[in-house]
Parts: sequence; structure tokens; C-alpha cells
Amino acid sequence: MAHKTKRSQIYAALMLAFAVAFATAGCGAADAGGSTPSTAPTADVLASVVKDDSIAALLPEAARQAGVVKFASSVGNVPPSAFYAEDNKTVQGVDIDVAAAVGQVLGLRIDREIATFEAILPALTSGKYEVGTGNFGVTEARKKTIDFVTYVNDGQGFAARKDDDRLKEVEDLTQLCGLKIGTGAGTTFEATLEREKHVCPDAGKPEYEVLSFSDNAAVFLGLQQKHIDVIMSTINGLRHAAAGQPNLAFLNEFKRLDVGFAFKKGSPLAPAFQGAVNKLIKDGTYQRIMEKWGTQDSAIPESLISPPELT
Repeated sequence: MAHKTKRSQIYAALMLAFAVAFATAGCGAADAGGSTPSTAPTADVLASVVKDDSIAALLPEAARQAGVVKFASSVGNVPPSAFYAEDNKTVQGVDIDVAAAVGQVLGLRIDREIATFEAILPALTSGKYEVGTGNFGVTEARKKTIDFVTYVNDGQGFAARKDDDRLKEVEDLTQLCGLKIGTGAGTTFEATLEREKHVCPDAGKPEYEVLSFSDNAAVFLGLQQKHIDVIMSTINGLRHAAAGQPNLAFLNEFKRLDVGFAFKKGSPLAPAFQGAVNKLIKDGTYQRIMEKWGTQDSAIPESLISPPELT
């Protein structure tokens, strides 16, 4: 009971601090998270993308007739996957540009609804949405109910404060024993940390504590206020954040994962989306998107449907 109370107190303190930062910043959660939306690239890399009738023919008849696809997108506070522009309304990033380009190839309008990361995959299986984006890593566990069409290679990484010299890199989770780890709710990071929490007591060391949040800004704020010792999040997101935050250091990559559009298992939309991504790779649009967001190291040579989880 004492452990749960302490954790609740930490969570409450972080959310109060986040609310104060949100109110005083005057620009919203993105500022509290340390991102720099004002410097986001504005290059139009999609101007030359046109409908490809042969690929659009892969769509099920209902989708072709409707001309629209229902998207659910998780939008964070830190570039480059999906984040808000300075107006706190416009969404931008790698996920957004790739999805827009796929829509243009297929002749579909994207009807996007913003949803929390942890809510999207269950909502796909229930039929509420047709496609989901949110830097969803391809894992064997997720593939039991979800199909993926890959479009980027990202994965799991760690970051800490520059003024904290306890960690230089994390090669084994036993290095985290006794520390507080901040991460996103419903993510592969949370799943990995919770699944492997036993490694510390197995090694005769105190457990690490996992603090999960739906808002990335709260995680970064918690780190700087020393309520959190280490962040586990996306490789690209942490690298970008470390480049913009003065007291944040990217430690290392921990595990690479393919990232993809998410669909209900067996969705007839998947082959058309795969064909569209591969068309964009072939004609150079995909590479221009990756270069725009500085994620060339995460480019993939070919889109696949639900490939094996990377090990």
C-alpha cells in the first residue's frame, strides 16, 4: 500500500507541475515537453504525388466508393513522428506526411481523429477506426490482433539528464535497478519494462519503478524536475528532444523495431497501403519525407505486411 501511495504522490506532483508549465508557457504542451515546433521544417515534399490507379485498385470496393478512410492518430509533444505545430491544432511529422502521401496515391481522403496512444489498437479491433498511426512498433504480441504495414524503422532508446552521470548507456535493464523510469502508457517501452522488472530482484538488487504517462511532456518535465531518473521512448523522438533540450542526453539505442500503419487483423486495406508505401519509396517521395524530418537512418528499403518482430 505504501508503494502505491508513493507512486500516486509522484504522479500527482508531476501532473501538477505539468499543468503549471502548460499555463505559464502560453503555447501549450509542446513547450512544456521541450520540443521546438517553431523550427519544424515546412518543405512541401508531397506536391508531386498523384493517384496511382493500379495501386488504388487494390482497395476494397467499399473504400474506393467512399473515397475516405477513418484514421486514428496519436499526436505527441515531441517531433518527429507526429506533433502539433505552433497553433496547437495542425498536426505534422513523419507519420502525418507518410499518411498524406499514401492517401494521395490511393485517391483517399484521410478522416483523422486524434486519440490516445493506448486507446487506438483496441479501437481498431472493435471497428471504430480503420487505420491507426502513433509510431506503433511491430511486435509478435500485437500481431495476434493487429496487422501492420511498415513505413519506418525506429525502436526503443533511453535518455537522461546531462548533469546525471549515473548512466552513460543502457545495455542491460539491471543497470536501471533502483531508478525511476518514465515512459508512455500502452507502449512497447512500458510492456518491456514491466515484463522484465523481475531482473533486478533476480540479481539481488532493488526493483526499478515504472512511471507511465499518456502525455510525453509530463515525462520530460518529470525528468528535469528529478522525479524521474531515466526516460525510455522512441529512438528518433529522444534524439530530436536531446538536440533541443539543454539538459537532456540521448544515451543509446536499446532495440530497433519496425513501425507501421496499424489495422484490424485481416483488414483488406493493408495490401493497398503496402503498395502505396512501396510506390513512394520507388519514386523518391519517401526519401524526401525522411530527409525533411531528419530521420534518414530510419528509412526502410521496402514496406512489408506484419513482418517478424526484430530481435
